[in-house]
Amino acid sequence: MHHNGNGIKNLIHRYIAIGAVLIVLAMTMLDGTVVNVALPILAKEFNVSDSSAVWIVTVYQLVITMLLLPVSSLGDIYSYRRNYIIGIVVFTAGSALCALSGSFGMIIGARAVQAIGAAMVMAVNVALVRLIYPPEYLGRGLAVNTMVIAIASAAGPSLAGAILSVASWHWLFIINIPFGILAFLMAYKYLPQNPPRDHRVKFDWISGIANIIVFGAIFYALGNFARGGDTMTNVLLLCCGVVVGIFYIRHLHGHEQPMFPIDLLHSRLYTLSILTYTGSFVAQNIAMIALPFLFLNGFGFSELTTGLLMTPWPLATMIVSPFAARFIEKHNAGATAAFGMLVYALGLVLLLTAPARGSVTELDIAWRMAICGAGFGIFQTPNSTVMIQATPISRSGAAGGFQSTARIGGQTFGATTVTLVFALLSRPTDAGSLNNGAPGVHEALYIALAFAVIAGLLSLSRFKSISHHPSTITTK
Repeated sequence: MHHNGNGIKNLIHRYIAIGAVLIVLAMTMLDGTVVNVALPILAKEFNVSDSSAVWIVTVYQLVITMLLLPVSSLGDIYSYRRNYIIGIVVFTAGSALCALSGSFGMIIGARAVQAIGAAMVMAVNVALVRLIYPPEYLGRGLAVNTMVIAIASAAGPSLAGAILSVASWHWLFIINIPFGILAFLMAYKYLPQNPPRDHRVKFDWISGIANIIVFGAIFYALGNFARGGDTMTNVLLLCCGVVVGIFYIRHLHGHEQPMFPIDLLHSRLYTLSILTYTGSFVAQNIAMIALPFLFLNGFGFSELTTGLLMTPWPLATMIVSPFAARFIEKHNAGATAAFGMLVYALGLVLLLTAPARGSVTELDIAWRMAICGAGFGIFQTPNSTVMIQATPISRSGAAGGFQSTARIGGQTFGATTVTLVFALLSRPTDAGSLNNGAPGVHEALYIALAFAVIAGLLSLSRFKSISHHPSTITTK
């Protein structure tokens, strides 16, 4: 009986630990999207141009991308728990600074502080999920993560709209403070420690600095290119990123726990999984950016309807993810993920063949969007489970940090692709053309479809490396 009481107590502790992880995951994801809605207000508040105001969003994403691998390395070497707790404190302090900002420079600095905290928690999020859940239920833990990411992505704009309709922009940041304090108290008491190590490697400062330069230069250049910045500057930054990148990779050879996890890429299964994951986010973000243009300009829906039509996608992802997690406890995860990408690709084909303007209804679009979201939900959890279980537990931080970097990299590449396609094709079209009112949208969706098909084929090629029970993956 006493043993049973202990079991219940441990289960409660586990749920509190999961709660701490999910609260912060939701906060960091929301802060990537809620600010978008407030950009026109913030541009007016700080008396800057709209294009300058975009920096309030860009600096957050850029700093996270630059720091994910260095801070995940710190988590692997020292403690995921400590990383997470410090991250919560930094993120919450950054939120308070954002709310107190009286100048444009200050809010940019405060957003960078927020991003440092967000990177610290994102980098070790998956590692902590792996420590909290028993191996056979890891899929369920990752499904809950996927669900929270989907909810946060979907709810961001609506939540921001709701807050801004009753309060000033400051509240977009103030709202993080009580949640940050709650998450800190839960994490401090209940998050598990790293498994014991035989020996500890030293933090590699050269890799850390090289990583920041490589990701900073390449992602800044891609983002700037998408915003129509100076071509010469972008080319120079890309060249700088590539040159430092070559030095960085060469420097990593022979390292026991390399910051950019080239050791994990020796596993065919892990490499295929990370490529599949990146491709899926390129495909998703191209569609997410291009579709509002199709709904608004191509089909003539209102802004409000367009916003509502984007919702069935994350909603379907959220509903399907837990079922996918349970399914792979008994079935092949690689084949399940490939099937998910196939369903997603089918959703894109259905959107591309939707009825023409004038005869298309909201329902015609809504069920097609739900198919895309369901496909993405069937894909995400199995793919993440395979990816994480193909890595040693002592490299969970590196694996999780690299996964987040791949997601942001895929999204950035997707956004740049859409911008490029729109720039090349935004010339007047024939009156009877399919693209009338939305030049470049169909072409962008065809590119998204190609990435979805490639991701699906890569996923299917993992079939033989995964036995039927996902906790017994063989890493050939």
